[in-house]
Amino acid sequence: MNTLTYKGYTARIDFDDRDNILIGKLLGIGDLISFHADNVSELHIAFKEAVDDYLEACKKIGKSPEKPVNGKILLRVPPEVHAAALVKAQAVGKSLNQWAIDALRREVSA
Repeated sequence: MNTLTYKGYTARIDFDDRDNILIGKLLGIGDLISFHADNVSELHIAFKEAVDDYLEACKKIGKSPEKPVNGKILLRVPPEVHAAALVKAQAVGKSLNQWAIDALRREVSA
């Protein structure tokens, strides 16, 4: 996946073949923040401007800007998956939390 990161915000970059432009969209927040450019150099500039504009707009209207993530995740899994994960974690001498972090880290690195 093609991404850019600035001030803790990450954007996914796609190519629009119809309009022959690069399009970016901020990930991990509910607000829709997008930008586009004709080339990579302009895309970097447009991305930073989009993030800065978002932060400034939030400040002007008195809204707290959404932060991409806070490090907490709530998962709902079937009880049998929960039990199996707990057994695996205990088998390798880890807490379920640490085992899940390691599993997520492996998956996102793949």
